[in-house]
Amino acid sequence: MPDEVCGSCHALGSSWVRLQWCSTCGHVGCCDSSRGRHAYAHHVRTGHPVVLSLAPDESWAWCFVDEVILVRVP
Repeated sequence: MPDEVCGSCHALGSSWVRLQWCSTCGHVGCCDSSRGRHAYAHHVRTGHPVVLSLAPDESWAWCFVDEVILVRVP
């Protein structure tokens, strides 16, 4: 089970809007609507291309490389 916090925001004492989970390594970061944009920063740092939304009301993934939204199939 992925973390339910953005570790980078937590370390800075900041809050986040939504969380995203890296499908390559499992890193959890905050979304682009959050001040830290840590999921995107993780992509820039590592090149890992796809994140999945961890919001219970969302079932999508995003590919940073191709800039496309993907439908997550259970």
